[in-house]
Amino acid sequence: MKTSEAERRQAVQDIRSSEDILIEVLRNSRDAGATRIFVATGKEGPRRCFQVIDDGAGIPAAMHQRVFEPRVTSKLESAHLDKWGMHGRGMALYSIAVNSQLAEITVSQPQMGTSLRVVTDTAVLGEKVDQSAFPVFEKQESGAYSMRGPKNLLRTAAEFALEHRGQVEVYLGSPAEVCATLYAYGLAAASPSERAFGRPEERPYVERLGFCADSGDFARVASQIGLEVSERTARRVMDGEVPPLPSLLTRLQSESFASKEKRPVSRAFRRDARRLKLESEDLAMLAQKAREAYRELAPRYFLNEEVEPSVAYGPQAITITIPIEKML
Repeated sequence: MKTSEAERRQAVQDIRSSEDILIEVLRNSRDAGATRIFVATGKEGPRRCFQVIDDGAGIPAAMHQRVFEPRVTSKLESAHLDKWGMHGRGMALYSIAVNSQLAEITVSQPQMGTSLRVVTDTAVLGEKVDQSAFPVFEKQESGAYSMRGPKNLLRTAAEFALEHRGQVEVYLGSPAEVCATLYAYGLAAASPSERAFGRPEERPYVERLGFCADSGDFARVASQIGLEVSERTARRVMDGEVPPLPSLLTRLQSESFASKEKRPVSRAFRRDARRLKLESEDLAMLAQKAREAYRELAPRYFLNEEVEPSVAYGPQAITITIPIEKML
């Protein structure tokens, strides 16, 4: 697809910091129907890396490269306005790619979620100097509470988590901490018999570390989803020496409203027995209906009528993907 100079200039305007990168990938996961987003981030010299793993609808293999092109999206939803501006036009990942050293889909497939990697040069794309300060709520004279703290990555993600409380849980930390959190979640998401006899490759990416039997297997599976950890670190995670992260909303509540009462790591780690499971015949039926509707619509917009829709489902959404191919 041809990219106009105006689109490229707009992409540069849209992304001006690491914090802008983070909010865009969080919104992207949200729009894919994710209910849990795990962000591993770290910095070596000027190099900032994000690995974002979610339990959303996933992206078909044919779209892995195309989602970084302008005006291309794998999601059905139309553009909508939220607290951070307009989103859903198929421009977010393009803008990230323009402003990054690397932007790629590490792994994704329908029904399994997505792992996305972004690497930036902070000498070119800046970020707040203080990245360790966690935001807190402070009570004003009026009695209202307001969030305080530098608008760094932690505050950016915490504001997103607060805005989407009850809909999306967000976890942010180092790769080892995110591995520990995914391991804890994987253990909670499956029964002992499922872990003993199930096939981990049939489970969403966010659950797979819970199926690992030893540190070697753990490091291999972690690498497959974009989290590079040593077998020694994997062993420490499995032995409980690296604790799982609390969700950002849980941490925000505990640090802003002090309590001596111990809080659970996350209520999200309770097993959900209501997991949606669509039969293959029903998936095929939805794809056929989408195909029929699209072929009636396509000629009006000079689109290729022969493209094949795909259907995927996640915890909160059934997503129909129709690649856009112009006839002219």
